[in-house]
Amino acid sequence: HSARYAGEHKSTKDNVIKLLDDLKGESNRKAQFRTVISLIINDTQKQFDGIIRGQIIDDLRGENGFGYDPIFVPEGYSQTFAELDLSIKNKISHRAIAIQKLVSYLKTI
Repeated sequence: HSARYAGEHKSTKDNVIKLLDDLKGESNRKAQFRTVISLIINDTQKQFDGIIRGQIIDDLRGENGFGYDPIFVPEGYSQTFAELDLSIKNKISHRAIAIQKLVSYLKTI
């Protein structure tokens, strides 16, 4: 559970700093965010996932967002999630991808 990565009662920033410390010297810094939305209608369950791949950088950049956003650069971008304009992040994020899939499905029923 990433909320307790640095230990109980630690802050989000503590988690981010611990991750950066743990990755020092690591050449493979590939990462991804993943969200799964489950929908149950009449005992039928559907799942809609959203994945955004990217890299973890060496330092914190940006003021927007939350959690690991200041160290995550999505594929195809040079800015972290915390540096991206919120309107861009909301279009490309793992949550947005999962929600788009859910909305597309809901339009078919």
